[in-house]
Amino acid sequence: MPLRSDWSAEVCPIRRSLDVLGDPWVLLIIRDVLHGRGRFDWLRDNLGISEPVLSRRLAAMVDADLLSRVEYQDGARMRRGYAATQAAAELLPILQELALWGERHTEMPEGGGHMALIHEACGAETVHGAVCSECGVELVAEQMTWVKPWKSARDRLQPAGTLH
Repeated sequence: MPLRSDWSAEVCPIRRSLDVLGDPWVLLIIRDVLHGRGRFDWLRDNLGISEPVLSRRLAAMVDADLLSRVEYQDGARMRRGYAATQAAAELLPILQELALWGERHTEMPEGGGHMALIHEACGAETVHGAVCSECGVELVAEQMTWVKPWKSARDRLQPAGTLH
């Protein structure tokens, strides 16, 4: 999934990471899938991404072992969605640090609000992406809730492999 070049054989781990994660859609898709929202139509509509672009990104992310395909019942039909793999779940600290960085270093648009990262195990808001700033425990998706006031939402994250 390279942006401009194939860096998959590079010695530098940052270049190899960017070879997989360098497309902005990838992190946005992982964000939504970690919330358990891995249905194609939901991703398409929530991200505002075209179907061909989303299809290509999802296929590449399955090939890169970031996502797995999972079946779910939709009325009488069986459909396929996507769930985070362990590799994608391990990106949670990076996503949370990106959110925290954005809170500190970008201007909040009108109608926005502070996104709180709540560690459900202790109930505190954390100001770190990897380890709870209150209790010191490593943060994992199934113990995290993101409070998004612009959506009036409290979104509980899901463990790897789940879709709802």
